[in-house]
Amino acid sequence: MTTDTSIVIRNYRIKDLSPVVRLFTDSVHELTAAAYDETQRYAWASRTPNLDTWQGRLASLETLVAEDGDALAGFISYEPSGVIDLVFTAPNYARQGIASALYQEAEQQLQNKGVKELRTEASVVARPFFEKHGFEVLEEQQVTIRGTHFLRFNMRKELQG
Repeated sequence: MTTDTSIVIRNYRIKDLSPVVRLFTDSVHELTAAAYDETQRYAWASRTPNLDTWQGRLASLETLVAEDGDALAGFISYEPSGVIDLVFTAPNYARQGIASALYQEAEQQLQNKGVKELRTEASVVARPFFEKHGFEVLEEQQVTIRGTHFLRFNMRKELQG
């Protein structure tokens, strides 16, 4: 799938591991600063991520990446059951439709597999994105990551058959 003349969406490959983890880390630290303090950002995204942990996490998920030539613009990871786990764009590609294009491709793939409902646990920053795509908040949750407290939102969207 192509979003514009230069962005290509394709399946994740193992060679994407380091760029995906770097994009995640940069995105958390640069794009969520207005909503999360430094302690929260470091708890969420270590500046020295464990690539083995990430490889295991991504191995259990379907992941799509958005490329702009050789640059990784964003990625989305989801469970085949319809749980959206990760949606992130590189800071220099923020608010350009990359995350929406990735989400729409993932939703289409899940719908084609017969999935009837999508779920996610969205951050404060991601909540408006998911609401824009038709998700509703089921509940607010307080979670602790590495001793640091976060507010997140359990959200769902019913897919039309």
